[in-house]
Amino acid sequence: MQEKQVSAAHGANQMKFNIVNEIKLSYSRKGNCERSISSSREAVEVFRAHFDEDEMDYRESFFALYLNQANRVLGIKKISECGISSTLVDVRIVMQAALLCNATALIVAHNHPSGNLKPSSCDIKMTSQIKEAAKILNISLLDHVILTSDSYLSFADDGLM
Repeated sequence: MQEKQVSAAHGANQMKFNIVNEIKLSYSRKGNCERSISSSREAVEVFRAHFDEDEMDYRESFFALYLNQANRVLGIKKISECGISSTLVDVRIVMQAALLCNATALIVAHNHPSGNLKPSSCDIKMTSQIKEAAKILNISLLDHVILTSDSYLSFADDGLM
């Protein structure tokens, strides 16, 4: 009896290596934007149109704006939305979307519900991680913008990049 259980368990653990899950990714240029970004102010305009105004002072959100070689907008993606004083950002998700839309540059942004524009050590570390990952993929991180309901800080403009 015990011998049958062992051989049945062994058979159940054998994997079928000829079966591989198919991965399908998609990107659509519906409503393709002809807008190009040449300053932090222009990027902030795009980000503000996508952040939820009612939650700007309530909880943090993180977005990535993807650009082509001419700095034309390919798309924008909300990467995360979390708590009052932080948001979790997975660099792989930021880069995955960049690769999917063939971006050659990106700008990231998040808000500070506190109204304080000073970058935290976590903000600086995240910017560095995204910049390094982008560099490996030959993608440029052009800026990281921190938004409040009435102002913004640009890492690029302030020499923090």
